[in-house]
Amino acid sequence: MLILLGPPGAGKGTQARMLEEDFGLVQLSTGDLLRAAVAAGTEAGRKAKAVMESGQLVSDEIVLAVLKDRMAEPDVSRGVILDGFPRTAGQAAALDALLAAAGEGVTAAVSLEVDDEAMVGRVSGRYTCAGCGEGYHDSFKMPAVPGTCDKCGGTAFKRRADDNAETVRERLRAYHSQTAPLIAHYDRQGVLHRVDAMGAIAEIRAALGEIVGRVAA
Repeated sequence: MLILLGPPGAGKGTQARMLEEDFGLVQLSTGDLLRAAVAAGTEAGRKAKAVMESGQLVSDEIVLAVLKDRMAEPDVSRGVILDGFPRTAGQAAALDALLAAAGEGVTAAVSLEVDDEAMVGRVSGRYTCAGCGEGYHDSFKMPAVPGTCDKCGGTAFKRRADDNAETVRERLRAYHSQTAPLIAHYDRQGVLHRVDAMGAIAEIRAALGEIVGRVAA
């Protein structure tokens, strides 16, 4: 099992998809897992549905039950990438126990390291075409013709309400506060790797590929 750690905007989703392509791993996010379990009507899915419909947060116990069910399916035999879970030291300990009961463990936990102020600029500058969803950035990727989408020719654009500097800074503060114990947890286990996530996507992909290739050998 590979765990990707990193704040919002660090590129976890992008890199997870590339690792799926490069190594045949399966990316699992808690949101997708819960929705699939609810749709399938599994026992854990029914419990999750009842909690979500009541407007409450799904407990770690239910999330782990859904994850256990998913990991028993044959398509994950090459390994999985966890994105967005665990988020706390308690969740990490519970995940360790679940894996140990199955005779497995975390093979690598990769911390995608970022510069906070650079991340504020990266995330707060994002916007998309309202028509086709093509992504742009105030500094890194402007439309070739100002005000016109390169892909569909649309002239309407939108920004996520939470992609502003103060919200991004708050998300980064929360991430560092919650994740520092996780980094220490996996460092003690000897499975922590750090990757500079401020470089080019291809460079980050190569660094992750080297780690995964080494631990899977």
